[in-house]
Amino acid sequence: MKTLLLFLLTAVAEIVGCYLPYLWLRKDGSAWLLLPAAAALAAFVWLLSLHPTASGRVYAAYGGVYVAVALLWLWRVDAVAPTRWDLLGAALCLAGMAVIMFSPRAA
Repeated sequence: MKTLLLFLLTAVAEIVGCYLPYLWLRKDGSAWLLLPAAAALAAFVWLLSLHPTASGRVYAAYGGVYVAVALLWLWRVDAVAPTRWDLLGAALCLAGMAVIMFSPRAA
């Protein structure tokens, strides 16, 4: 549960860190949005470093959670409902994350 929560926080930090510059560049937002964006991206990197397993495995598994959180963002922030295919894809990504992170490994 701790791993999944950490991945969720990491995904939100990354999406916020990328969404704020998007608002500045594409939606005529203030350049001041770049400051919290930089802080969010720094938090993203820090959160990824908190996992005790090999970094490549963490990055691969995190990608699955990122896909699911991005679709949730699409729905809640962009007000675009995900399709059943989006949801199926997110479920497959989360299943992949679970296999990568929670499968038994030799010590």
